[in-house]
Amino acid sequence: MAWSSSSSCMAVLLALAISAQLGASDLSPNYYSSTCPNLESIVRGVVAQQRDATIRTIGSTIRLFFHDCFVEGCDGSVLISSTAGNTAERDADDNKSLAPEGFDTVRAVKTAVEAACPGQVSCADILTIATRDAIALSGGPFYPVELGRLDGLSSSASSVTGHLPHPTHTINQLTAIFRAQGLTRSHMVALSAAHTVGEAHCDKFSDRLYGNPADATLNPQYAAFLRSQCPSSGSPNPTVRMDQASPAQFDNQYFRNLQDGGGLLASDQLLYTDSRTRTNVDAWAASSDAFSKAFVDAITKLGRVGVKSGRQGNIRERCDVFN
Repeated sequence: MAWSSSSSCMAVLLALAISAQLGASDLSPNYYSSTCPNLESIVRGVVAQQRDATIRTIGSTIRLFFHDCFVEGCDGSVLISSTAGNTAERDADDNKSLAPEGFDTVRAVKTAVEAACPGQVSCADILTIATRDAIALSGGPFYPVELGRLDGLSSSASSVTGHLPHPTHTINQLTAIFRAQGLTRSHMVALSAAHTVGEAHCDKFSDRLYGNPADATLNPQYAAFLRSQCPSSGSPNPTVRMDQASPAQFDNQYFRNLQDGGGLLASDQLLYTDSRTRTNVDAWAASSDAFSKAFVDAITKLGRVGVKSGRQGNIRERCDVFN
């Protein structure tokens, strides 16, 4: 009997979710305990220096981790620079807004780690630890990170298409993208709170301000502020902080903003206007402890997506160049 289209779709999503978690069993918080025992303190020290140099380090590093894991898994492939013969992930249209501070942080950490433990630690793991530290150093939860990823052997801009959430996506589209990585809708809502730090270019939400009609779910006072920051012409294309209330703090203010019509991106505000996700928003707006627990669970699961092991990867000498 032929499968119905809905059954076929569910089968594909299930297969993707299972494959996304392959290799995760090789991960361990103690993976480098003998080969690089001071790894985490080295990483934390460098991330702290980078954060002190610019607040943009926080959001940029976290976003880099997300974009890495959603395309070909958490394998550092987003870090690779393009060459004459290959346009890498970082130069795909969906990744062109990735800020240089994230790449700078990974580069600085890799240099420090190589000086202490040459040839031992993958760039994928460095990005994972640096992300945790960016979160914790900005007031978010500190959590144990599972380690043991290898760096991927390929990076192509063409592999990015369709794998990253867009500001204009519907809840169903967003859910499908997360489900393909083995993540639930609740995981999606929790991870979206990474938008409590960082910045977004005006062109990512200008249609909410100048569309016909303008987005009615946007708080009018907030909309007026955004119009003062973003010209209707779209040129130049400045950035606006995702969270005006506590831009340097990784906290649950993101969810309280949504309750007040203060989500910057349309896909953020949807989490409150859609009844399927509003319950999570309300619960985590009311309890920072509940949010922290949910976020740690979600980002830990994200860190298991598409892990490379054995012949699937190696440890790069430089994070932006294949060996």
